[in-house]
Amino acid sequence: MSAIHEQAMNYVYQQVLQRLVGYFNRAERTALQLLIQRIVVAAGGMEQVGDYKILVAHGGGEVSSYTLAMLRAAQLTIAGRAPRTFQLRVATLRHTGMTQATLDMLHRGYGRLFFHDDPRVELLMVENNEVLPFNHQRPASAAGRETSQRNMLMVGHLASGDIRATLCNDTYLSLGDFFQRVTAWNGGVHAVVSGDSVRKQSQLLAWLKRTAQATGVELPTAKLSSLNGLFARMCHWSDEIKQDLYGEHFAPKTDVSPGSHRHLAYIGIADLLEGDDRARASLLTEFMVHAPDPLGFHLSQPDFAIVPLTAHLRGLQAECLRDLEYEAGVEELFMQAQTYLRHLQAPPTLLTQAVSREGRALSANYAQQFFGLDEGQLICLLFSPFIHHGQRLEGYLRQCHPGMLVALPELHKVLQGKPAAEMLQQWLNDASGLPLPLLQHLYHKRPLAHAPFNSRRNRPGGRPMAAVEMVCQPSGR
Repeated sequence: MSAIHEQAMNYVYQQVLQRLVGYFNRAERTALQLLIQRIVVAAGGMEQVGDYKILVAHGGGEVSSYTLAMLRAAQLTIAGRAPRTFQLRVATLRHTGMTQATLDMLHRGYGRLFFHDDPRVELLMVENNEVLPFNHQRPASAAGRETSQRNMLMVGHLASGDIRATLCNDTYLSLGDFFQRVTAWNGGVHAVVSGDSVRKQSQLLAWLKRTAQATGVELPTAKLSSLNGLFARMCHWSDEIKQDLYGEHFAPKTDVSPGSHRHLAYIGIADLLEGDDRARASLLTEFMVHAPDPLGFHLSQPDFAIVPLTAHLRGLQAECLRDLEYEAGVEELFMQAQTYLRHLQAPPTLLTQAVSREGRALSANYAQQFFGLDEGQLICLLFSPFIHHGQRLEGYLRQCHPGMLVALPELHKVLQGKPAAEMLQQWLNDASGLPLPLLQHLYHKRPLAHAPFNSRRNRPGGRPMAAVEMVCQPSGR
């Protein structure tokens, strides 16, 4: 880079900083200085900050978007005071249900922060356990969609059709692997910055811990000594859960290469993000062009994770399992989600559309597009007829496939692994979306006895887990 070009770029970056900080009120300007102080201390002083690399996980939510804006302001402020500033790695977990509108929003926000072509910024995406450069136009991985579809079906059947577990668990189980990969990739990072509260982090770990315990995993009693250790433990628990989910059909993923920095620092800034919500909204909507897709997947809202698909499943559940109209289940979901949908600025016509015949067809198309599942396979999931030795199989056939009742004994034989007609094997595959070996595995499994993450009756409160308590304090290098 020539001296003239570098001078021109520095002028552009200062213009970006002035516009960005122009949206901060007095409290936020103070918070920015405190954030800079925390980063410089963690790096070991202003002389070391140029070699310091920070990771922020960005899924498009308000907290991570606001955190990203604060970090960019800190990065450019330090650049104006010192010869060099810290490196920033921004990583996104691309999961099934992430819409094109969400990817476009991320891309627009990166453009507003002038991330593209800045050598001090890395923009990454993890999809199907692979770290890739962020590209909002890259088509979704066919292999990743197939894996997510299978995980969704297996979890859904073992959770007896629990909608929250069906839609959320696969993404939650991916977080440990995600953090391991993005903190280790290409030389690793020195610190992770997050605006999430300790309570939110403890909820995820408590859910992982409970789920692992339910599968018989022996939990270590020793406290973790590093953030790397926490991510490794999350990954281990997820693998053990999937091992129980799939049994002998579980295929371990490729190992993650260790990063070059063994002692990751954690810089928590939740306390700095408290303040005037109106000022934050202005920064997000006007500067970052932050407009969350009300039809997309929202990781922090398991009750309404994917509104069209959640509503569709609730409608099917009402129609097939509760002897109600399809519309009653959809309306019930929208009544519960109305505050959340207003927050997302969802169009007021969304409910009217969802309960219409056209809306049902659109929701069914959504399930087919993102998860490769038709309405019959979703209904099969809600019934979960194969678990516990096919305890619900007769009821499922009687309600949904009365013509197959005559074949009930033969279907049990197929699921027990006994010789049977190929036609019956194919029917089971078509009805469920799962291959016969996995259906036979489900046949010998009992339903999950624990509640999904963030369930109201099983939500952890008060004191966070020791592991979270240990890592959720700003620490040195």
